[in-house]
Amino acid sequence: MPERARTAQADALIGELQRQRQGRLTLFLGAAPGVGKTYAMLGRARELHRRGVDVVVAIVETHGRSETALLVDGLEVLPRLATPYRGHLVEEMDLDRLLARKPEVALVDELAHRNAPGSRHERRWQDVMELLDAGIDVYSTINIQHLESLNDVVHRITGVRVAETVPDAVFDRLRDIVLVDLPPGELIERLHHGKVYLPEQAAQALQSFFVPSNLAALRELAMQTAADRVDSDLREAQTARGIAAVPLRRQVIVAIDGRGQSEYLVRVARRLAERRDAPWTVVSVEGRAWPHDVQLEIDRALAMARRLGGATEVLHGDSVVDALLDYANRLGASSIVIGRTRDRPLARLFNRTITQQLIERGAHFEIVIVSTPEARAESRKRVADGDTSPMRLGDFGQATLISALFVGIAAIAKRWLDISDLSMIFIVAVLVVATRTRVAAALYAALLCFFAYDFFFIPPYFTLYISAQRGVTTALLFLATALLAGRLAARMRMQVVALRASNAHATALESLSRDLAAAADPGEVERAGRNALKRALDVKAVVHFGADASTIDEFDDKARAAAQWVIAHGQPAGRFTATLSTCPWWFLPLRGNGSTIGWIGLRPDDSVTRLAAEQQRLAEAMADDIAQAALRTRLVGDLQDARMTGETERLRSALLSSVSHDLRSPLAAIIGSASSLQHYGAQMDGQDRDELLDTIRLEGQRLDRYIQNLLDMTRLGHGGLKLNRDWIGVGEVVGAAVERIRKFVPGALVEVDIEPGLAPLWVHPALVEQALFNIIENAAKFSPPGKPVHVRAGDAPDGALQVEVIDEGPGIPEADRARIFDMFYSVERGDRGRHGTGLGLTIAQGMIGAHGGSVAALPGRDGRGTCIRITLPRTMPDVAHQ
Repeated sequence: MPERARTAQADALIGELQRQRQGRLTLFLGAAPGVGKTYAMLGRARELHRRGVDVVVAIVETHGRSETALLVDGLEVLPRLATPYRGHLVEEMDLDRLLARKPEVALVDELAHRNAPGSRHERRWQDVMELLDAGIDVYSTINIQHLESLNDVVHRITGVRVAETVPDAVFDRLRDIVLVDLPPGELIERLHHGKVYLPEQAAQALQSFFVPSNLAALRELAMQTAADRVDSDLREAQTARGIAAVPLRRQVIVAIDGRGQSEYLVRVARRLAERRDAPWTVVSVEGRAWPHDVQLEIDRALAMARRLGGATEVLHGDSVVDALLDYANRLGASSIVIGRTRDRPLARLFNRTITQQLIERGAHFEIVIVSTPEARAESRKRVADGDTSPMRLGDFGQATLISALFVGIAAIAKRWLDISDLSMIFIVAVLVVATRTRVAAALYAALLCFFAYDFFFIPPYFTLYISAQRGVTTALLFLATALLAGRLAARMRMQVVALRASNAHATALESLSRDLAAAADPGEVERAGRNALKRALDVKAVVHFGADASTIDEFDDKARAAAQWVIAHGQPAGRFTATLSTCPWWFLPLRGNGSTIGWIGLRPDDSVTRLAAEQQRLAEAMADDIAQAALRTRLVGDLQDARMTGETERLRSALLSSVSHDLRSPLAAIIGSASSLQHYGAQMDGQDRDELLDTIRLEGQRLDRYIQNLLDMTRLGHGGLKLNRDWIGVGEVVGAAVERIRKFVPGALVEVDIEPGLAPLWVHPALVEQALFNIIENAAKFSPPGKPVHVRAGDAPDGALQVEVIDEGPGIPEADRARIFDMFYSVERGDRGRHGTGLGLTIAQGMIGAHGGSVAALPGRDGRGTCIRITLPRTMPDVAHQ
């Protein structure tokens, strides 16, 4: 099987598995109201109920039909939720109660219904999506005119524009579709008998919607939709089983410009892509700042495309054709769908319309040109009435004022400048207009300045006649220069606008990345993200990791509910969305590792009615960066915790080993000697009792040294070691340490060699003595019998004190010399033997290090033994604090 076919089969299998884990949707589809969708749904539900399936009627509208109401009897009916609206109580489906009840199958009538204001979701189909996500199967009903992609088709057939629509993407969650059908004649007969509407409503419907030709067309649409869905399901099932290869789908691109037909183009592209089983993308090319109404239409069309399952992209460039063709080539698209461009006779004359350029330059693409009768009629009406947009009036008004201003400047400069020089003033005027407005306004300014130049400044004055040949040449060259300069300047301006937008986007992300890189924990990530969002979008911002929103003081109940929704479903909610849209905050999920780890909340000023598409994309990109940074800090924290856990476990094991082996020996000796004295002391002579007492004393002192080492190590580890410095001679501190060794280690041989004239030390005497004692004791422990430990003290070349403790034992392997100062580390040979807590040298290093010195392990003399070198800087006391 080819790789592409295997990938398609894997995708189909994964999709099937995902659908099995979620709730499944069964739709009862009708061509028109009254065909019996609810009746058929209830009949299927009663059959399931008889088979023992847990079925709950979430909400069913019988519309007063007694035969439909009879089918509800015997089924569990969920109480409805009363929602206050304009002084009345509106009953809606109780979504939270249904989720808590969690039946196997829920009956939810009228999928396209609009919920009462203040409900969690604006539309009932969104409630159904939440039920499916919760694993509840749903039976629902819908008429074909409520399908979003067919909205315009139904309008052309019936003349009625349906306001309540359902995105086609809902059909992607279908398990089954049941076509409920009646012939038009039978349906009209039911309408006459009052089985569809009340009598007064029925009379009106018979005159408009319920016309036999309309019903026949709607019936055909319903059957075609059901057939398409059955065909799509069959194709997916065959792909999952690997029966047949799936052909490569061809990408469809639809370009919109916000000129009145954007949403219609989106619907056309959706149907075209669905028929071809191809992915589709809606693009808009921005070369300058759009007027408010144009931008609003583009935003609505992009939002509709996302609801219908398409991708969206905003392109930047001063040439619409170049931007479209470049993007189509990058995407590997096959078809470009565009609307019929507005009438531009001059551009058509020179083959410069967008349509003509696409056909000329995009020969390898399929160019689909779409228009509507309504758009055509409206365009003709605007031309007949001479209507122009506020943006056009503003541009041409600016061009007129600037041209008039420069006419005045030229009139003043006329007495000093030649006629050819005056033309430069008008060219500057055209450039000023071009940098502030569009190309059309710049060309208008060029023509206006040309006629003003000819009328006021070229003899004969105050006429458009040019007498001299030189004057004609000057005027024509001026016109050509002005037109060319105006067009070039306007194009440069559009490029600057596009680059400015892209640069602002990149700068904001770069600044955020820099701040996030320095964040070491989730708290710092929250602060960095919050500050970056405030700077980039000029909004109030909250970044939060976790599910609990009750700690955010700025939130009211609606905001907290929206935040909880985002965590639960991983989808945007609140302002600018269709979920909890009355909330003043816009919430975006922070996703990572397949789950929602938090959210960001943005609150623009209350006067802001929408966020531009560029701002929305920037916010979503920043949310992704923040989520990745949070995952990084969590991973670092987990690794640090794991490392600390390992170190703690190692330390605990070493400490237990030390206690079990090294502390138990002196305790056993003490207990044994004390027990002997207790039971046999009377029979012993004085010498035996003295020996046992000496054993108790020596082993107690040994135990005291072990415990003292542990306490010293604890003080070093917690920073509790304080230096009480005083002057002391080198010989005095070395001699004290040697005297203790001879006392606690009988038989130890120590030779001391101290250079004469050594200056005294400004140190903590007891700590330095303890460090020397630990090092000398360690050396004496492993020196062969009869071999002394050499202690030498002298000045180092840099003026510091250097003390060396040298033994003639077996030595330390080179690989272990750097590790012998680690806590609880012991080697089986050399200066760190099997016995001892393994803390002596560690404590010595810590005490010397507290004085700014160092301890190092070196080879002994002639390659035998070990030399432990202590280096202590000669620190002087602070006179100011004496």
